[in-house]
Amino acid sequence: MIYNGVDFDTYFKKYPDKDGFFGEYGGAYISDELKEAMKEITDAYFTICKSRKFIDELRRIRKEFQGRPTPITHLERLSNSLGKVQLYAKREDLNHTGAHKLNHCMGEALLAKYMGKKKIIAETGAGQHGVALATAAAYFGLECDIYMGAVDIKKQAPNVARMKILGANVVEVTEGLQTLKEAVDAAFAAYSNEYKDCIYCIGSVLGPHPFPMMVRDFQHVVGEEARAQFVEMTGELPDAITACVGGGSNAAGFFSGFLNDPVEIYGVEPLGRGEKLGDHAASLKYGTKGIMHGFNSIMLKDENGEPAPVYSVASGLDYPSSGPEHAFLHDLGRVKYSTVDDEEAIDAFFKLSRLEGIIPAIESSHAVAHAIKLAKEMNTGSILINLSGRGDKDMDYVIEHYGIR
Repeated sequence: MIYNGVDFDTYFKKYPDKDGFFGEYGGAYISDELKEAMKEITDAYFTICKSRKFIDELRRIRKEFQGRPTPITHLERLSNSLGKVQLYAKREDLNHTGAHKLNHCMGEALLAKYMGKKKIIAETGAGQHGVALATAAAYFGLECDIYMGAVDIKKQAPNVARMKILGANVVEVTEGLQTLKEAVDAAFAAYSNEYKDCIYCIGSVLGPHPFPMMVRDFQHVVGEEARAQFVEMTGELPDAITACVGGGSNAAGFFSGFLNDPVEIYGVEPLGRGEKLGDHAASLKYGTKGIMHGFNSIMLKDENGEPAPVYSVASGLDYPSSGPEHAFLHDLGRVKYSTVDDEEAIDAFFKLSRLEGIIPAIESSHAVAHAIKLAKEMNTGSILINLSGRGDKDMDYVIEHYGIR
């Protein structure tokens, strides 16, 4: 399929290019010293990603340890409450550790092992990436440091406990707004001092090349499975698919299975409390081109052109930019990016819980909320939601701030 001049038959061979660019977005805006570290990671990845031994080991881990493939569930009662449109969910909440994050964490940790590294470090917001990486570190016998904002540590106490039980060192970040951006800042600073002995396992399709490409490739299994499963289940492709987008790892992997198909694709950003700068984290809707954390994308900026403060009820979505591939697909128009506010997300959280017996992560609830709105607009058809994580981590926070609806 050719869309606005881009041939999606050959998309994954051309994007990103050798310098890590998706069109004008991406790249590696880092110090010369870190460029050497990134080149080491890139060379190692391109060496082993085509290795039969690496591929076989990753497939074995996915099957025997992660519990893949995750299923698709027909959300029949939710669908019937909305009309004729049928909703389905790709159940990444059933992936080991409760979210899609383990898909790339096991790949990154296996890469670290191949490179002879002793430690892996990362940032986390909602805690799911931290838990997944702590799990991977325990599996491979690696040390693990997880940087997490103080605000998110309070919001995501169950995941903090899980990381510690798994043996990770959780480093509290108290600078700035004490959320995801600051955690990334701190993790990058630590990596700059330790890169010879460790690798920074970025938690999304963010950062300098090769991470946006590498994380997408590890997450491609979600879209690949979902496409095959949906066709087997229904005999056809879905009319639309949707996923939440913060940095965008779950969406990038999910969307990758459908980019070359006649399917409407929707990415859902967090509108938070509203359109005022600082009240949301909808970078693709309200941002402009900019550079942060070593990559060029679309980002929210303050009056000085620096990354703006952001907010979302979902800790995993409150980041002032999105991955460079999302910026590229946004400008291309292949993916439509919309927004869902806090109230809509929490309402969807309870609807899915009550009607289907599935408690979703608040991040995933943004995608559910958008699917509900889309179903009301469509007359007939089907929508496949990427249910990127489960809501165990969010229950105490939701009850405290929103009660039981």
